[in-house]
Amino acid sequence: MTGTAPRSGILSFLAQNRNWLAAGALLTFLSSFGQTFFISVFAAEIRADFNLSHGEWGGIYSLGTTAAAAVMVWAGGLTDTFRARQLGAWVLGMLALACVAMAINPYALLLPVVIFALRLTGQGMTSHIAIVAMARWFVATRGRALAVATLGFSIGEAILPMTFVALMTVFEWRSLWGVVAVIALAGIPVLMLLLRSERTPQSMAEENQSLGMAGRHWTRRETLTHGLFWMMVPALAGLSAFGTAFFFHQAYYAEIKGWTHLSLVAFFPVYTTVGIVAMVLSGMALDRFGTARLMPLYQVPMVVAFGIFATAETLLGVALGLVFFAMTAGANSTLPNAFWAEFYGTRHIGSIKALAAAVMVLGSAIGPGITGVLIDAGVDLPMQYMGVSVYFLCASLCMWIGINRARRTLSVAT
Repeated sequence: MTGTAPRSGILSFLAQNRNWLAAGALLTFLSSFGQTFFISVFAAEIRADFNLSHGEWGGIYSLGTTAAAAVMVWAGGLTDTFRARQLGAWVLGMLALACVAMAINPYALLLPVVIFALRLTGQGMTSHIAIVAMARWFVATRGRALAVATLGFSIGEAILPMTFVALMTVFEWRSLWGVVAVIALAGIPVLMLLLRSERTPQSMAEENQSLGMAGRHWTRRETLTHGLFWMMVPALAGLSAFGTAFFFHQAYYAEIKGWTHLSLVAFFPVYTTVGIVAMVLSGMALDRFGTARLMPLYQVPMVVAFGIFATAETLLGVALGLVFFAMTAGANSTLPNAFWAEFYGTRHIGSIKALAAAVMVLGSAIGPGITGVLIDAGVDLPMQYMGVSVYFLCASLCMWIGINRARRTLSVAT
């Protein structure tokens, strides 16, 4: 379960750790139901049913997501106390209830509450449990473990948008949220079966020490007062904010470009395929080179991606942009998650990763809100995306400066 044999073959690695890796992949897949790429599939129907403008819908989404980010700071720390099996089952049950709420809610005033529940249990806690478990359970093979477990994200991104856009041509959108609730509930017994031999977070912390900077484990309070954390914030928030914004406004983006929504989502498997390749390669590179060398570079493709999204006139152009987007998205599944363990140690990884998760969830709240308001103000998406491209360039520079300063103390632990 520790994954401490760095040179074992990939097939042997998968066979020896199949239950724990499958549990991670199951959780990351089921987190899709609280992710923006899935919720945004229903954006047009939600706005029509509740008579909302782009700005109003973006504001509601931002409000609910911001509240989820605040709660994540506390809730994420529960992974340092409870087993993934126990906590995961409770969270999946609450995710199912949130899906039911989306299916039956008749009031626009309650939409922020529904969004809060979906974002906290789906994007927030379900994915957080999976990532923290991989970072804690695996040491020398942490990169490979994260790459395999986070395949659930990619599978969800590949099949769910196109599937549910197609299903909405036959079924009413609310009924589909009822189906989603059933799927989330069905995941509970599967998770319990896969993790029947799981150990507690406390025992894992004692048996598999992975020290951070200066050869020690950092607490959440110490992390918050450390400069490196704040140099990472623009990158953490930016990718979540503007990656979310792209998927959030996918239907509107297709509309202003003169394409059908289905024709746009038909290219999402390209994004997923490249993302999986990038995820696997980044996981292998991570085990070999560590995060210090790789982190400052991994968001550079986003500079190119949003430049293309701003100027693309054809679907093939957007497909090229999705390729660059996927390079960063794939690497994002492994590098940042391993970064916290490598630089700050694993004893308090749940609490520290909860901070990062809260920043990302907050970013996903800010992105749709800002872009929605700007759309209502007459600033079109292509113009906004040019500004986003510049943002990622600056965020990458911040990471490079912060990590280069901190890696000198990291060497003490290695």
